[in-house]
Formats: sequence, structure tokens, C-alpha cells
Amino acid sequence: MIKVLIVFGTRPEAIKMCPVIKKLEEYSQIKTVVCLTGQHREMLLPILNIFQVAPKYDLNIMKDRQTLFDITIAVLSKIKDVLDQEKPTVVLVHGDTTSAFAAAVACFYKGIPIGHVEAGLRTYNHYSPYPEEFNRQAIDSITDIFFAPTVSAKENLLKEGKYEKNIFVTGNTVIDALKTTIHAEYSHEVLKWAENNRLILFTAHRRENIGTSMRKIFEAVNEVVDEFEDVRVVYPVHLNPKVQEIANEIFNNTEKIKLIAPLDVIDFHNIMSRSYMVITDSGGVQEEAPSLGKPVLVIRNTTERPEGVAAGTLKLVGTEKDNIKKALKELLTNKETYRKMSEAKNPYGDGKASERIGQVILKRWGE
Repeated sequence: MIKVLIVFGTRPEAIKMCPVIKKLEEYSQIKTVVCLTGQHREMLLPILNIFQVAPKYDLNIMKDRQTLFDITIAVLSKIKDVLDQEKPTVVLVHGDTTSAFAAAVACFYKGIPIGHVEAGLRTYNHYSPYPEEFNRQAIDSITDIFFAPTVSAKENLLKEGKYEKNIFVTGNTVIDALKTTIHAEYSHEVLKWAENNRLILFTAHRRENIGTSMRKIFEAVNEVVDEFEDVRVVYPVHLNPKVQEIANEIFNNTEKIKLIAPLDVIDFHNIMSRSYMVITDSGGVQEEAPSLGKPVLVIRNTTERPEGVAAGTLKLVGTEKDNIKKALKELLTNKETYRKMSEAKNPYGDGKASERIGQVILKRWGE
């Protein structure tokens, strides 16, 4: 019996790993065990309910205003007993979170093989995105099996000297998730509020943007929306108190910008599918929105997902106010620009990534 331990702790990880868990549960040769770190809590549990995933372990590390030090130390110290008790054949971690980094280090210390889902994404700037770029590179330095979402990600790994026999291009598991979450018959108060207007879905939470950059971003969105009568913006505000403070300050009493609590994955994906476009500093949204034919303005200075930029589904606009305003106005006024971005080919897969991951595990560790 192959025992696969899957470790994650944040909302984006849950969205992308739940399809993998559900697929692995279909194989009689695989026993799947789920361990939460608790890096996010309120934002994580609804996703588990939607996908009907029941974790066996919860490290419960979350505390108020936790730091990267807190997360790393807590995961390292608490996951050791789980690894000792379960003795997994392989541990799967996802992406670039501090939970994934600390779990991978713990597995390395214990000599347990690591499978890295969404391996190989790079900006090659350790501080952008921070700390995610470092986390991802560090995980890949000790990974045994690389599940790269794109050919470009595989090429990054090859350039770094990873063995090709250990790299598998699978597509991104977030595309798998969309099969479960998008509903033809769907309604929400936000959609009713924005009815007969062009709705922009806006997300901003990136650690390196908090402060001056975030203020510039918010001011740019505010000023452009004020110019267009038929535009509305919905912003599910991240639970980080610093983000909430800036959002409430800049968007106070702005009638055409609606601040709401974080959405569960069903609401988020369905509202995105019915939006006009997306503005985001998120990584996962850069993959989700193009799958739904939505142009994306990326409010970051770098992206580890250059395939979307090359395909024309994403536009990297940075964090300077004038650049954001120019790009946003272009999409709101130029129908041809909008058409090209919305019809560009999605480079992130066909919705069968989880199946490919399962087949690799069976082939590598099956009897």
C-alpha cells in the first residue's frame, strides 16, 4: 500500500490540493492522509467542506499576527510526530507557502521522499514575491518528484540541474478544481448589486505590497472607477489587519467599490466567471481567470507565471499608480484589447493534472 501524506495550510493550497486528494482516494493502491498546518483557518475550512475532505491531523499553528518565524518553527516542531506515526511513502506539498517549505524541510530531515505539486515556477528574485520565491526554490532543492504545471516550469527545473526523469508536466490542479466549483445556475448579492454594470473582481493581499504600494494600487482603482459610470468593483478583503486598515481608509464611502469578507471558493470562482475582468496580486488567480476567459491585470512587479503573460491572458502592470490606471482604462475603453486578452489560449492545463499526479505516484511506488 502506498501511503501519501498531503500537507497544506492556506486557502490557495486547499483549492489546488483538494482535487488531488479526491483523485488519489479513487485508487485502491493508495492510502491518502491529510495534515493541515493551520496557517490559515477561517479561510480554509469552508473549502474542505465543499470538496468533502476530512483531515486526519491539524497542527493548529495559527495565532494572531503570526510571523514567518512563528509559522516555520511551529510546523517544524509539530509535524515531526505526524511523520513518525504515519511513516508515509511520500509527502506531497504544494507551491510556495511557508507551511509547504517547513513541511518539506521536516521530510528532508526524516529522509522521506517529497513530491512538489506546482514545482518550477520562478521569478529568480528572492524578494518578489516574498517569501514565496525563496520557499519555492528551497522546496525544489530537496524535492524528489517534481509536478511541474507547464513546460516552462519544467525548463526552469532542468536549467537548475534537476533530473528530467523526476519531472512531470501535469497542468495546474486549479483547473481541475474549476470543474467542481463552477455552477451554471448561480446567484449572489454581489451580482445583483452590480447588475447591468461591468463588474471587476479585485484582490490584493501580497505581503510585499502592503504599505505604500498598496495605497497606490487602491488609489489607482478608486480614481479610474470614478470615471466610468458603468463599472463596479468587488473586493473580498483579506483577513490581514494591515490590508483591512488600508482598504477601509482608501475605499471609505466609495459607492461603486464594494468591500466584502473573503469569499468561499464556490462564490469566488462563480463571481469571477461572471465578471468583466480581474485585477490581482494573487498567484492562483492568474491561473484561474484565464481559464474562464477573463483578462487579468497583475499588480506586481514580477510574476512566476510568465506563460500567462506570453499567451496574452495576463498583463503585468506593477504597482505604480499611473501604469495601473493606463492599463485599466485601456481594457475598459478598447474593445479589441479586451477581446484579445479574453480569447487568448489558457496555458495552464486541461483539468487532468490530479489524474496525472496519481499515475506518476502509482508508477513510482506501486508494486
